[in-house]
Amino acid sequence: MPLHGRFNLVQRTAQACTALAFNLHRKSEFLVALADYSIKCFDTVTKELVSWMTGHESSVFSISVHGSGRYAITTSSDTAQLWDLDTFQRKRKLNILQSVGIQKVFFLPLSNTILSCFKDNSIFAWECDTLVCKYQLPAPPESSNILYKVFAVTRDGRILAAGGKSNHIHLWCLEAKQLFRIIQMPTKVRAIRHLEFLPDSFDAGSNQVLGVLSQDGIMRFINIQTCKLLFEIGSLDDGISSSVISPHGRYIASIMENGSLNIYSVQTLTKEINKPPPPLVKVIEDLPKKKGNSGDLKVKVTSGRVQRPARSRESKIQTRILKQDLTGGFEKKENELSDGLNKKRLQILLKGYGEFPTKYRMFIWRSLLQLPENQTAFSNLIDKGIHVAFLNLQKKYPIKSRKLLRVLQRTLSALAHWSAIFSDTPYLPLLAFPFVKLFQNNQLICFEVVATLIINWCQHWFEYFPNPPINILSMIENVLAFHDKELLQHFINHDVTSQLYAWPLLETVFSEVLTREEWLKLFDNVFSNHPSFLLMTVVAYNICSRAPLLNCKRKDDFEYFFHHRNNLDISAVIREAYRLLDTTPADIHPDSMLDAFVALTKGQYPVFNQYPKFIVDYQTQERERIRNDELDYLRERQAVEEMQAEVDQQRVEDEAWYQKQELLRRAEETRREILLQEEEKMIQQRQRLAAVRRELKVKEMHLQDAARRRLLQLQQDQREMELRRLDDEIERKVHMRDREIAATAKDLEMRHLELESQKRLYEKQNLSRNQEAVAKEMKENADAYRQKVDVEEHMFHRLIGTDQTQNQKIHKLIEENLAKAEQACLNTDWRIQALHKQRCSDLRRNECYQEIARLLRKNRKKEIAVLNAMMEGEAKKWEEAEEKDFHLKSEKKTAALSDASRRWFLEKEIHDAQHPCDKVVPKGRDEEFASGCLPRASQLNDISEMESLTQISLNQRKMHWDAMEQDLMERVRNLRQRLVTQAQNRCQTPHLLTT
Repeated sequence: MPLHGRFNLVQRTAQACTALAFNLHRKSEFLVALADYSIKCFDTVTKELVSWMTGHESSVFSISVHGSGRYAITTSSDTAQLWDLDTFQRKRKLNILQSVGIQKVFFLPLSNTILSCFKDNSIFAWECDTLVCKYQLPAPPESSNILYKVFAVTRDGRILAAGGKSNHIHLWCLEAKQLFRIIQMPTKVRAIRHLEFLPDSFDAGSNQVLGVLSQDGIMRFINIQTCKLLFEIGSLDDGISSSVISPHGRYIASIMENGSLNIYSVQTLTKEINKPPPPLVKVIEDLPKKKGNSGDLKVKVTSGRVQRPARSRESKIQTRILKQDLTGGFEKKENELSDGLNKKRLQILLKGYGEFPTKYRMFIWRSLLQLPENQTAFSNLIDKGIHVAFLNLQKKYPIKSRKLLRVLQRTLSALAHWSAIFSDTPYLPLLAFPFVKLFQNNQLICFEVVATLIINWCQHWFEYFPNPPINILSMIENVLAFHDKELLQHFINHDVTSQLYAWPLLETVFSEVLTREEWLKLFDNVFSNHPSFLLMTVVAYNICSRAPLLNCKRKDDFEYFFHHRNNLDISAVIREAYRLLDTTPADIHPDSMLDAFVALTKGQYPVFNQYPKFIVDYQTQERERIRNDELDYLRERQAVEEMQAEVDQQRVEDEAWYQKQELLRRAEETRREILLQEEEKMIQQRQRLAAVRRELKVKEMHLQDAARRRLLQLQQDQREMELRRLDDEIERKVHMRDREIAATAKDLEMRHLELESQKRLYEKQNLSRNQEAVAKEMKENADAYRQKVDVEEHMFHRLIGTDQTQNQKIHKLIEENLAKAEQACLNTDWRIQALHKQRCSDLRRNECYQEIARLLRKNRKKEIAVLNAMMEGEAKKWEEAEEKDFHLKSEKKTAALSDASRRWFLEKEIHDAQHPCDKVVPKGRDEEFASGCLPRASQLNDISEMESLTQISLNQRKMHWDAMEQDLMERVRNLRQRLVTQAQNRCQTPHLLTT
């Protein structure tokens, strides 16, 4: 830190510094960006580390601090981060694509706007609080092939200067958002390394001088309006590496390429440029003698620009010494002002032109008022914050511009912290407002101007505090009485006092009744004269307005007149004020009671105690008591409001809970309705599904029924074919039996004839007759054997067919039992029909047998006679025949038993194959059936034995068929009962035996 040519070590960072930033909210703090991508905050007083901020991933090359000093933006190549310097916490972060890159991100002065400049020449403006994009500048023209590298903005934030690797500088108007000028630097400038505007206290922030540091190490200062080169610093031998200008524009600090630090005085460099124009009236007077030779400070004007003389390296240190010689070489005279101005000359200039030049008015005012510009003392006042008396200033004075309101609030707070009486002065905002509006961009100048005004032009105003200054108003009334008694008498007649026609003008310093130009013109004269001139101006304003005032009759008209602008020539008022100043007698002249001008002291402001302290202290105590009472009331009110808020919150929560419960209940009802609807839909779907299943089941049953019907039809066809085959077989058997019977009848007839012939030829043919009987017996035996073989083969084929059919039936499903039962019923019916047919056939055969028996009886009688005749002749042969017959019977019995056993075995196998789960027919019935099926024997020796055997066989057959019919009917009944009672186990289906 530069301090009288010295520096103090604050902290050793052990790393390279990449960026610095000052002017934080706490003036003793500053920010440092280091090579490890971190940012540190140090305090110059305590020399301690305040905070350490991290978050960047590359080097920070730029730090921008907000005008309030409470926020900062740090910029690296890939990101920009917004920091809160009160808490040192990161608020926002700007991330971009790596292909674009950030060039610079910074705050615009005196605003909440952030300007972001990228490497593709795109420039965006963002709102600081919300980070909403406000606008984007258009792309530069294609003819200007330049990539922006460096940027600078004026203090009012209206103009943006941008440059890069070119000798062109682009000037953008941020209000119009357009490029309005391109400045071309000299040809020896190939690249621009740094841009910075030179601040000026009197240009209201619209800086006109731009400093341009080029690649040759020379920083040139140009006027952006006239595009003229004003001056330059640095040289080719001693080039500048980087440079920065102080906030007030008084000094330029430059780091040279050789590592040294040079401090330049802007006032010295611009002394010839800012020299005021020469006055029209010149006074010849002796010049004060100066010590030392100032020839080295002369500047030369060459090629339309100002140059400074070149200095050798040995004379670098002389800059500060020369400045001290300049400031201390003038004589302390009354008319000599700082900055080389003369008050008498300014007064002559003012009388000649009526006002100061607009361009130099602020400079002249600052010189006339001899402002010390105590930055440190003012900062201490500002650091105390907003005074409690002006916290709610916007409620009493609603100003549209928030910036102007903030500056007014800070200025009034600084005045209140300077002297306690100003916190209770009700007209202080009215008094300070025109100066705040005029100097809103420089709060220090504004404060010192108002303070100087109060000390000099507001003398004795506070002696009767809190009442208006009766003594000052009396001076005004005395002067008015001397110069215009008629007007004063008119005021008295209408009960208008000086508090009405003089005090409103004083407390507002004429800002309510004059325009800006008129007010500036008036205060050019006020600041150039004795403090009594302001009081004379009040009298002059009344005298110049006497015509309309004499026409006013009501008090309201007078009040309106002195609080509003009127059609009045301010130049006439000023001339009248000068006339009153010169013609007023000394006994009533205000200058005899007012002190001469006294400037503010340098370093610290003077103590202001020109007021009744006991009244102020009493008011302060009363105000403090009222404030405490108000605070107590506010606390109680806040407690009541908090309780009310809690009650309201509880009520709201209860209502919300009830509403939520109601919503939940409605939702539950809705869900229940939805569930009922879904259940109804599900029931309907289930019904439809059941209907579909029923339809499918019906279709399946129809298909099964159709298949069953086809199977039953097929079986019925097979049964019919079998029945037809059986019918054919029965018919064939009947036909064969008929033919046999016919043949037998014919044989019997032939035998009868033979018997008759034998009877006649017995003796002759006895031997041949025996042989014929044996042949006939052998023939009958052969026929019986052939029939037996046919029956056995037929039963064997049926066994094979039944076994194959049963193997197929075993694999059928249980659902076919009904069809089997129906088929069993059909089979039973068919068997009954077959039995009936067989019975009929047996009846017919019985009739045939009876006919044959009748014929046999008829023949028997004839044969008896023959036999009786033959008995005697054959006595010898019978014994032999009986022995053979006995032997034959024994063999027949053996064959019969073998046949019966074989037939029983075949029927049992057939029955087991057809009925695997049914009971076996009892053996007795089977033997009975077998015995009923014994072949008809013709083995009796005589006709009577054959007839008895035939009758027994027919009776046994009839009884057998009756028993079988009853058994079949019983089985049918059992079958139907079992189908009903045994629905789950249908495997045991009864089948009937077939013969």
